[in-house]
Amino acid sequence: MKKLFYLCLFSMAFFVAHGQKIQSAAFIYESAPFPSCHASTLVETPQGIVAAWFGGTYEKHPDVAIWLSYFQNDTWSKPVEVANGIQGNGKRYPLWNPVLFQMPGKELILFYKDGPAPDEWWGMLKRSFDGGKTWSAAERLPKDIYGPIKNKPELLADGTLICPSSSEDHDWRLHMEFTKDGGKTWSRTEALNDGVTTSAIQPSILKLPDGKLQLVCRSENDFVLQSISADQGKSWSALKPTTLLNPNSGIDAVTLKDGRHIIIYNNTKKGRSPLNVAISSDGQNWKDVAVLENEPNGEFSYPAVIQAADGKVHITYTWKRKKIKHVVMTL
Repeated sequence: MKKLFYLCLFSMAFFVAHGQKIQSAAFIYESAPFPSCHASTLVETPQGIVAAWFGGTYEKHPDVAIWLSYFQNDTWSKPVEVANGIQGNGKRYPLWNPVLFQMPGKELILFYKDGPAPDEWWGMLKRSFDGGKTWSAAERLPKDIYGPIKNKPELLADGTLICPSSSEDHDWRLHMEFTKDGGKTWSRTEALNDGVTTSAIQPSILKLPDGKLQLVCRSENDFVLQSISADQGKSWSALKPTTLLNPNSGIDAVTLKDGRHIIIYNNTKKGRSPLNVAISSDGQNWKDVAVLENEPNGEFSYPAVIQAADGKVHITYTWKRKKIKHVVMTL
């Protein structure tokens, strides 16, 4: 009994110290038709918040599909399958890394990857004109176009959608992809790094007050890496480390309406716990403001983060590969 008492005291102290900005934290589902899940994505539509992720027997199993849920009246709907890897010839491949994006005043786009492994996959997309309730037939993207590889695109002032992307077929290399017509036609940059001296994938894009863009990304170099673009993503400075640790695990980041930046990351060089929230006013100096998970040896990974129209910050992440957790914060 005494042990339980002190555990409760510790939990309360931890919440006061680290969770005072957290309004709610809950799983999107308690049970589902799949035992394993990963790589969630979030978007706000006119109908409300929508989340998607991949789920199946285990990552890379051919039965892995894209699942989706809707957040309305503070409740998540039952997950539904919206895409699978069944090919025209009947063969089935696993699906990977969904990314949702709401075209302003137009359709909701679901980007995802299809194929046996990350060094062989190809880009796909589907469209929904009713907030994700129904979906068009799948469209395959052009060769060497993957769409946003894990984290959300950003819409530039001229209407161009810039998609932070990367490839794993010739080492781990970043690049940017662009579409001005909602994914019908595409262009892309060359690789931004050599994949050898600097190995990086899965960038997120931040918007700086001087009109420049900043990317932050996962790396095999112990730290979250960053780069700056002064020409709306066409060219980028050399990658350099931030002060944020990275154990070769996915991150996500977004620029808030007040100009501050928020990043969700694993604050360690090894493992995927803890999972932290940090804030920066300039994209360079970061301060941790919350710890979402800190169970030793647990896996809490692949976060997604957005700010909704009401100013609240929504975060989802993989919880032990078994569930997707949803956190709402005010910052």
